[in-house]
Amino acid sequence: MATDYDELTIHYEEDGEVVVEELDKVILQKGTWTSVLYRYRQIDRKTGEMGPPKAALRRYQKTHGMYRKRDSINLSEKSAALLVEKLNQWFELG
Repeated sequence: MATDYDELTIHYEEDGEVVVEELDKVILQKGTWTSVLYRYRQIDRKTGEMGPPKAALRRYQKTHGMYRKRDSINLSEKSAALLVEKLNQWFELG
């Protein structure tokens, strides 16, 4: 468990093998409730190869000095593109 938001990660290993590889992260909100956007790849169990990059938005709550994951949304390339398109429309960014 992480005690500082800089320690938060999506990286995961099983038996010394990387199952989820963190490629990048952006801390969107800091504090008792912290939001982090991750870019990651996950191993394909059938082929043993890393799959295409994905994104995940995770919310952590700090209680008793430790961050605990409370919510998460995983985004494929297709759903990430739709999210960007809608945010650009709603906030007139594009």
